[in-house]
Amino acid sequence: MPKKIAFLTAGGIAPCLSSSIGALIERYNELIPDAELIGYLNGYQGLLLGKSIVFSEEVKKNYDVLYDFGGSAIGNSRVKLTNVKDCTNRGLVNEGQDPLQIAAEQLKADDVDILHTIGGDDTNTTAAVLAKYLEDNGYGLTVVGLPKTVDNDVYPIYQTLGAWTAAEQSALFFENVANENTTSTRQLIIHEVMGRHCGWLTAAAANNYRKRLDSYRWLPEINVCRERWDVHAIWIPEMELDLESELARLNQLMDDNDCVNIFLSEGAGTDAIIREKEAAGEELRRDAFGHVRLDELNPGKWFASKLKDSLSADKVLVQKSGYFARAARPNERDLELIKRSAATAAAAALAGESGVAGLDADNEGKMSIIDFSRIAGGKPFDIDEPWFGELLSAIGQPKTGKVAGH
Repeated sequence: MPKKIAFLTAGGIAPCLSSSIGALIERYNELIPDAELIGYLNGYQGLLLGKSIVFSEEVKKNYDVLYDFGGSAIGNSRVKLTNVKDCTNRGLVNEGQDPLQIAAEQLKADDVDILHTIGGDDTNTTAAVLAKYLEDNGYGLTVVGLPKTVDNDVYPIYQTLGAWTAAEQSALFFENVANENTTSTRQLIIHEVMGRHCGWLTAAAANNYRKRLDSYRWLPEINVCRERWDVHAIWIPEMELDLESELARLNQLMDDNDCVNIFLSEGAGTDAIIREKEAAGEELRRDAFGHVRLDELNPGKWFASKLKDSLSADKVLVQKSGYFARAARPNERDLELIKRSAATAAAAALAGESGVAGLDADNEGKMSIIDFSRIAGGKPFDIDEPWFGELLSAIGQPKTGKVAGH
């Protein structure tokens, strides 16, 4: 029976990290109460540096406190164990060392039997490489991941942990921002939502927000009408953007309502932005996984500059809900999924089965242990989902074709 179980969280935060730790502790309290539990601080960075914290009996007893917090109680970082140059430059390993070997030796030195990785596709593809290294070199550890990401963009996970909450919180965020439409004439508000390759969060946030509007009372006689507070456009990476026809449609809405509200996925139009910036000689920084830093691309600002004159906007406001949404604690729906995932992950770990615990889209969405080899990022949002078609129809936006590759 395993004696020592380790946890790490990595990548960007989502409304599930602390709660996933809590759910795993709760499950292990039932299955193997005498096990020693530790957390590596700041993800793979802490593993490489040998920095960890022991979960005391007080922590094990009060695991449910973690259900009330967003973020990660043990910290995050973006570290790719196969990016030797980056690990070396950051001082996580010495010149000539293999980060995979350093990680494996640290786990061995700490007498770890089970490692739980909680993160998105980058975290779990890194876990896959680590798990294979451990197996190939006879370390005898079991690695089981939990899939988090607010984008809901991990293959073949039907629903990633934290995404439902992020959509709900993004809607709540815009519920206040939308009142800014009263601060000027011809107001353009761009709500920039997280989602590098996948527009699911943007679409789900818009859908959630419109449902919240259903409970509002209105006074159209004094311009407090749904039309001004509604969503007027949803731009996501998976749909072709016919900007000319969209501008004609949005100009009419601006004339009618004195405002336009756009829900913009941060990944929409990024290829065009990158081409424009690199053509101008601008060097774009990338993270350890090769992703261009979206905060430096600033898609909302780019679109705002393109649309201001086209819509004759007197005022333009760009608001990003990303940090607000991803830092929330999980809602009840997410927490239930987190607990189900943790129970599956713990059972698999004790049985010596490595993989990722999640809802398998290729197996009728059933909760199961998915082999690491099947985990990949960049899963697009299916724009043919009936609810999305109904949403576009409700706001009067034509559904355009799919972008190639999606």
